[in-house]
Amino acid sequence: MHVSRCELLRWQFDLTWSLFDYHLERLEPADFLWEPASRCWTVRPDVEGTWVPDWAEIEPDPVPVPTIGWVSWHIGWWWSVTIDHAQGRTPRERAEIAWPGDGRTAIEWLRSLREDWLAVLDRLTDTDLDATAPAFPWPRDSKHTVAHMVAWVNSELMKNVTEIGQLRLLRAASG
Repeated sequence: MHVSRCELLRWQFDLTWSLFDYHLERLEPADFLWEPASRCWTVRPDVEGTWVPDWAEIEPDPVPVPTIGWVSWHIGWWWSVTIDHAQGRTPRERAEIAWPGDGRTAIEWLRSLREDWLAVLDRLTDTDLDATAPAFPWPRDSKHTVAHMVAWVNSELMKNVTEIGQLRLLRAASG
C-alpha cells in the first residue's frame, strides 16, 4: 500500500488532534487559569480588558510553568501565524493575538484553527510539500520546505497537547 507524504502528514495531524480532543472535552473552566507553581506564566486582562499572555523576549531561566490558558494562547498564536503564512496572508504579530478570555471560547478558537488548518492540508499535494516554507518559525533563509512546516505543526501541537494534558491531570490529582 502506498501512502503519500500528504496522507501521512494528515494522518499524523489527525492522530495528534484526537489526543487533543480527548483533553479538550474534559477541561473544566477553572483548569485554564490554575497555577501549578509559584513561578507561572498565564494570561490576564490588560487595562483595556484584552487577555494577554505573560511574555519575555529572552526566555527566563528557569522557564515559568505555563497555565493551560497560556498554553492554549500559545497554540493559537503559533498556529494563527502559520496559517497566515500558508494562506499567503500577512502574518500577524504575536501581540496582535489575544487569548479569548475563557476556556470555552478558547476551545472554540482552537477548533476553528483546526478547521482552517485542515483547509490548508486538504489543498496540498506532494509537489507542494517540496516548495520553500514560509519564514515561520524559521529564519527567512532556512531552506526548510512546506513539508517541514507541516511536520513542525504536528510536532508542536503534540508537545502542547501533552503539556495541557499533564496540567489537567495534575490539577485533578491535586484536589
